[in-house]
Amino acid sequence: MRKIILSSVLLALANFANAQLYVNPGAYVFMTNQFMYVKQDVNLQNTSNFYMRNTAQLLQGTTGSSTNFGAGKLSVFQEGTVNNYQYNYWCSPVGAASGVSGNEQFSISLLNRPTGLITSVPATMLSSYDGTSSPLGIATYWIWKFVTSNAYAQWVHVGSATSINPGEGFTMKGTSGTDATVVDADGVQNNTGSKQRYDFRGKPNDGNISVPVSAGNFTLVGNPYPSAIDLNQFLLDPANAAVTNGQAYFWEQVVVNSHYIDAYSGGYGVYNPGTGVYTPAAFWNYNGAGGQETALGSGTVFQRRFSPIGQGFMVMGTAAGSVTMKNSYRVFVREGAVNQSEFARMGSAAAQNQTADVYAGNSEFFPEIPNVAGIDYTKIKKGTSPYIRIHAMYNNGGVRPTTIAFDDNATDGFDYGFDGRSPSSEAAEFYYIVNGTDNEYVATAVKFDVEKKIPVGLRCAQQTNFKIKVAGLGGNFNANQEIYLHDKETGVYYDIKNGTFDMTLPAGNNKTRFEITFKNFSLSNENANLADNFDVYQNNAAGTLTIVNTMNKDVVSCQLFDVTGKLVIAKKNLGKNDTIEVSTSGLSDGVYIVKLDTKESGSVDKKIIIAKK
Repeated sequence: MRKIILSSVLLALANFANAQLYVNPGAYVFMTNQFMYVKQDVNLQNTSNFYMRNTAQLLQGTTGSSTNFGAGKLSVFQEGTVNNYQYNYWCSPVGAASGVSGNEQFSISLLNRPTGLITSVPATMLSSYDGTSSPLGIATYWIWKFVTSNAYAQWVHVGSATSINPGEGFTMKGTSGTDATVVDADGVQNNTGSKQRYDFRGKPNDGNISVPVSAGNFTLVGNPYPSAIDLNQFLLDPANAAVTNGQAYFWEQVVVNSHYIDAYSGGYGVYNPGTGVYTPAAFWNYNGAGGQETALGSGTVFQRRFSPIGQGFMVMGTAAGSVTMKNSYRVFVREGAVNQSEFARMGSAAAQNQTADVYAGNSEFFPEIPNVAGIDYTKIKKGTSPYIRIHAMYNNGGVRPTTIAFDDNATDGFDYGFDGRSPSSEAAEFYYIVNGTDNEYVATAVKFDVEKKIPVGLRCAQQTNFKIKVAGLGGNFNANQEIYLHDKETGVYYDIKNGTFDMTLPAGNNKTRFEITFKNFSLSNENANLADNFDVYQNNAAGTLTIVNTMNKDVVSCQLFDVTGKLVIAKKNLGKNDTIEVSTSGLSDGVYIVKLDTKESGSVDKKIIIAKK
């Protein structure tokens, strides 16, 4: 890390005084496409500047409160992804630079329009409803924050006041028009249309940053640093786990050219750190009081593991207290979907120039990622848990995306960071039922077992048509696995992988009638006799799976799946031999499911245990 630090200061780093990084008045530091690590504090003296360009980021190692000092300013770019009618959720990486010690409050008056590589002009604060890109004007009416609240009416208007505390998120609508100015080597225009670039200028935030939360309420927070953060580290920190439900909620929306609430269409996607899986939002429109009315559509799959500079999101409190951001969460990860770090959508300006260095290579593990905590990312898998996406459509209109993930660390009860609670209570909902809680979950995680039955609920305030089907598979989930929705009342198994469950239900909450299964149990009796025709056992000493085919059935395929449902061995056309052997020498110790398909009599599932010790 130190070699990179030394090579990153390209122009003018002044004398070190009492601070670890001290910049004299009138001097500046310029850094491009790299990171700098400062173990302690940063002192930017009056009229000094620290310019971070072309994905550059600042990491700091302070373990307590910030002692950053000085009236000098750090400058870093970030792009919004919306026009003047839609919101982005933000969290500023800087605060006011008034010459006092520590973090300071933020105001949108600190935002600037880039005019050159190191020059910019302050944005104009507008009293109208529409922002403009050139000259950059920000409509102050749309600057709001949301702290420990659960009702639309409890949004707090901020405007251009310097009253946004460090770590608090805020909403801001984009701008209209375009600005073709290009000032950086990344080639990004100030605004190509609905992608406004802002120059955040102020004192860099640092150290522990706390924001209050309360039970059952949402709080808009975000990444408060001029670097990326590992969102998993934030959510899974035991101190934060004690006061939140384990998820981050991200606002998504569709483009509508209106400022009226009843024209909005949006919702919250859910990120679960335990599985790494993001469940897109269900879109609804709203009445004048902010209440949901009609289900409309669904959002987009985003990569959320590493939150980029400026990213805002909601957390749900489970107890009175505070969530705390720490420098130990900070990492150097360039923004882009390929790096699992998206601000809002792939169409953003930053994503057009993303660098694939974090995920380069074919290894299932991360490469080295510079970080403050000293985490060895080369020992952490970079993918997600295996999962399936199931979509439910209400009255041929709105779509509720849901996910079931499969992980050895998950249980059938609530698991912090694995089970994702629904962000709101819609008029209709398809959801997962988690043992021991009455909450509704749009994402859940369990250990995979072909015998597993996952209870689901179908709730509606009035008669509603539900259409439910598998929308996709991920994380190397077995593409050949059958998936059913079982109606226990009628005994019917609906194949939702190759078809659609389609049923109109009266008003009510069906919590015991339906379940997701991975086999059609009505065929179990038919397959019972077939199973008696095979004796399957594991010879651990020889590293061989042995299949004794007593009735000389024609075995057309043999597949082995691990406990997450991942296909690890596939053999075809094994014939009618009395004994069939398959090498398992390359497999790790554990429980596996053997699936045998016969030409004339269907399939058989058997369980084996591989133990080489």
